[in-house]
Amino acid sequence: MDGDWDEVGRITFPVPGSPDYPRPASTVAFDTSHELLWVGSERGRVTSFYGTEMQRYTSFRSHPSTDGPVRQFLFHDKGVIVLGPRSVHLALRRGPAVWDIRHEKMTDLRCMSFTSKGTSEIIVAGCQDIMFVIDVNKGEITRQVPAENYYTIMKKSRHICAATQSGSVDMLDPLTLKVVKSWQAHVAYINDMDAQNDFIVTCGGSLKQQAAQTYMLDPYVNVFDLKNMISMSPIPFPPLAAYVRMHPRMLTTSIVVSQQGQMHVVDLMNPNTSNVRYANILTFLNMVEIAGSGEALAMVDSECNIHLWGSPSKIHFADFAQPIELADPVQPPPEMDWDAPFSTAGMPFYREVLLSSWPSNIVSDLGAPPVQLDPSFLATLKQMEWGWYGRNTRGLLRNQVEDTRGRHRGANALKAPKFLSEKARESMSSGLNPPAEIRQASETLLSSNDLASLKGEAPAMYRNFEIKYSKFGVDDFDFRYYNSTRYAGLENHIVNSYANSLLQVMHYTPLLRNLALQHAATACLASPCLLCELGYVFDMLQKAEGSTCQATNMFKALSSSPQAGPLGLLEEEENKALSLTMMSQSLSRYLLEHITEAYRSILPASTTLEQELFGLPEPPKPEELLTRMLATPAVVSIRCMNCRSESPRPGTTHVIDLMYPAQKLVGRVKMPVARTTFSQVLMSSVERETTTKGWCSRCQRYQTLQTRKTTHSAPAVLTINAAVSSPEQRRFWATPGWLPEEVGIIVDSGQFFCYEEEALRFHLQRGAHNIAVYSLIGMVVNVDSGGQPQNPHLVAMVNVAHSEPTAPGESKWHLFNDFSVQPVSTAEALTFNAAWKMPSVLIYQLKAANNKSNMEWKEKLDTSILFNDLAPPSQPERTYQVLTPQTERPGPDTIIALDTEFVSLKQPEIQMNSDGERETIRPMSHALARVSVVRGQGEMEGVPFIDDYIAIKEPIVDYLTLYSGITPGDLDPRTSPHNLVTLKIAYKKLWVLLNLGCKFLGHGLKQDFRVINIQVPKAQVIDTIELFYLKSRLRRLSLAFLAWYLLKEDIQLETHDSIEDARTALKLYRKFLEFEDAGILEAMLQDIYKAGRETNFKPQRKEDQVVQRTDTPPIPMEPPTTPARKAAAASGQTLGSGGFAMPAWTPGKGSPLKE
Repeated sequence: MDGDWDEVGRITFPVPGSPDYPRPASTVAFDTSHELLWVGSERGRVTSFYGTEMQRYTSFRSHPSTDGPVRQFLFHDKGVIVLGPRSVHLALRRGPAVWDIRHEKMTDLRCMSFTSKGTSEIIVAGCQDIMFVIDVNKGEITRQVPAENYYTIMKKSRHICAATQSGSVDMLDPLTLKVVKSWQAHVAYINDMDAQNDFIVTCGGSLKQQAAQTYMLDPYVNVFDLKNMISMSPIPFPPLAAYVRMHPRMLTTSIVVSQQGQMHVVDLMNPNTSNVRYANILTFLNMVEIAGSGEALAMVDSECNIHLWGSPSKIHFADFAQPIELADPVQPPPEMDWDAPFSTAGMPFYREVLLSSWPSNIVSDLGAPPVQLDPSFLATLKQMEWGWYGRNTRGLLRNQVEDTRGRHRGANALKAPKFLSEKARESMSSGLNPPAEIRQASETLLSSNDLASLKGEAPAMYRNFEIKYSKFGVDDFDFRYYNSTRYAGLENHIVNSYANSLLQVMHYTPLLRNLALQHAATACLASPCLLCELGYVFDMLQKAEGSTCQATNMFKALSSSPQAGPLGLLEEEENKALSLTMMSQSLSRYLLEHITEAYRSILPASTTLEQELFGLPEPPKPEELLTRMLATPAVVSIRCMNCRSESPRPGTTHVIDLMYPAQKLVGRVKMPVARTTFSQVLMSSVERETTTKGWCSRCQRYQTLQTRKTTHSAPAVLTINAAVSSPEQRRFWATPGWLPEEVGIIVDSGQFFCYEEEALRFHLQRGAHNIAVYSLIGMVVNVDSGGQPQNPHLVAMVNVAHSEPTAPGESKWHLFNDFSVQPVSTAEALTFNAAWKMPSVLIYQLKAANNKSNMEWKEKLDTSILFNDLAPPSQPERTYQVLTPQTERPGPDTIIALDTEFVSLKQPEIQMNSDGERETIRPMSHALARVSVVRGQGEMEGVPFIDDYIAIKEPIVDYLTLYSGITPGDLDPRTSPHNLVTLKIAYKKLWVLLNLGCKFLGHGLKQDFRVINIQVPKAQVIDTIELFYLKSRLRRLSLAFLAWYLLKEDIQLETHDSIEDARTALKLYRKFLEFEDAGILEAMLQDIYKAGRETNFKPQRKEDQVVQRTDTPPIPMEPPTTPARKAAAASGQTLGSGGFAMPAWTPGKGSPLKE
């Protein structure tokens, strides 16, 4: 307390003009983040006073006057928490209520405190047997805790310190809320208490005369050491201590006040010295409170006065006070020249949604248009006395009312497409052209010439699309209905698919895509490795050519990352405290940091592009390359404003969080921010200067610290988090043309400069500085209409022109809304709406790197995984033989037979709709359990070289043994006799074969590829289910039926075996080639379908046939010899090219079976 402390203000409570007569305040508290003093009355009214002049700011009633006085205040970012005897109330600082909690067991509440969860949770107690724990964010009672005592005062320090009615203090654990220690502070009662840092100080009383039962205040202050859990020597105070407060800044200083207004400022470590002051009061004091800054003291006397003490030159309430919200000043109407024409007045322009623009969910329709009946239908009706009747030809059910209002509502909405199976049946009967329907859907979304981003609500193209499921699963959904472009979308029915938009933006960033593909082509087998998974996803999107992909394996790897859960990156964690915007921003930072770590672990396949772009030597150091590409190297200087000492520390970052200019407060009015460009905001965010409270090692105390960041260079890929959190920041983005497509950056002598538009063109023409130009690749956009009509979700706006092999010369912006992909104009892409469309993550890339790619990774693809047997030596038998590197090199002419087996991770979710039909809400979720790949050519044709069982970490609900042949022991590392590998190893083998150009042969490979999560171009797929298929029959044939009819073999007798199925598909392909060479393919297909109809498309097996199924037999150490083939040939059968015995057939001209 400085020497010039004195009374700086005094007001009467309630203030003059109030309907209530004067009463002493029941409680008083200083706001922790605003320059406000809060006062509670005996009748439940809360009043706040602004600044040292104590001008009334707000006044509202927190609970009915019959409940009693206001007991206590706590302060939260959302507002002020008010405690009454029977309720807890949260209100905005402007007055409107946020929530109000009442409970039948709330009978006499006295005190409350924050818990171990900070300001998100409070505990409420009183003279009752139950304490309540309340979630502040939700406004709900989360639990009830039995109270060991009746509590009257609560203060939070190391523990929650609670004063009881009997003069003791219980120290509660902030987490468990159990009593850790109890301290008897006073004999009779505790009048006041405070706790801060390591000390508790109390004032109380004792019995003056035992018989008369009269009490008096004790002439001392008791002190308790929370660090050592011991009681310290009391501090004498002869005027009788009534109130005590710890100084917020001086850790060992307390202020003791008597009822007559005598104040002593005492050091707990040296109580013999004190500073004495006297308050100018005529009666006695009722309460005392000190501000969080330590620069203001409020006292309430019995004459209903509130005294404000402090230093006139330094007094303030909060250290970093936020501006309060005030009513906009009334602007005088402009003077008008009534002789001027009305057309000169102009029309207003609004940047915010008007209150008159009601959302569709609260707009009600009155009445409906009449039903429009077809005249031909009316002509068939017969008139009777009661009306007209006739045959129902309208296509509606009997007594069904037609929704005529729905025809006019949602004219621009996109209807769900029909299933592919339905379209196939209709195309056979009516000749429906699906491409025309897709074209019509695209025109529906893009029919309006106006900017969709300027509408009051999110239009159809921005809304969240859902996948519908038929009995055939997700493969029956028509994704092409939503995407007529050649750019692939991503499915959104997978957990953590909120990251789809960020993956799309990163995929179309050439440097990031090249970085991931170069790493995926190495010998990296680490699991999980998100950089490898990014490479696999980017490769899928490139090969898809407009088909829809899914990032299942990528999201599995993300879920298994140890840091993903604590950082709130997983949707399955149900972390509702984080919005999708915050999750995407955290994910961008996490992925870039993980990319950096993974890139250092192993040298990339090729760095030719980076060497050419940055002029680096060969081979470049990974650290230098990463710094030039992703990191923003900087030094953070921290300066103490007291002692002026400065300490530097490294401040390299991968993501820049935008920091917007704050509104200046002039008096009590918020002044509008001057026009600020995006480049200015980016520049201030990189070279950010902040002032915070922190520990100064030189001063050995908390001081005001100033931090400044000095940047040395800018990376080639600039990732920016928009960090939009307030209406003022939304207005920046809602300004037309605020986000530029190009920015120029100059880093000179530790200073960062950023330019756009005219300033950028000026510096480029001038050429005085080495300016780097960056192009906007894309951005993740949050579409949030406040939950109406749909929940928030993320979309991606991407300029795909920068990732094309050759620059098209113009921008090609596309909207990636999960699996819906639509071209949009540049104005549409760069226009935002404060009501529902805001950016989340932006990625700029060095313009010199646009349209650059390095495909050397395919030539330098590490294939060692195909030739190394990763099975442990302890495994006695092998069902496969790895490829021989000298003689078996896979390439574009190599045919391999593939089959997989799955297990179920989740059962399908099915509900009954209003028509009584079963409707699939969520299909069954599969996981890859076994992969078998068989040689399709050469001397060892039919011999598998991959037979991997996958170690699945997720809980398995059904092994599907009847269809997969997988048993629980096969996937258990402790008991499995098979080659058990991680999903990463099994996937990488197939990915290497894919990029070597091998042709994948199998039966029904579409489902295999979906579960594997791999995209194989059509030119590399040989699917026997399509080879033996007649489109006019609308039925595909099973592998078992084709093997029975064409090969005279019985397979899948009791269960499935992937090696057997792969070999059978290979034989069927050979048979197909024979039919094609002989020119009898069409006739044979007709015969096959004819035989299928006769047998119900099921193989006819002998009734007495009993086959004992066993595991796949181990292969011999040597391949079959020539005499073995002759023996097979002698049995009257023809040999395939790989030594398979097949039924006799005359090969046609050019057949590979003809010798």
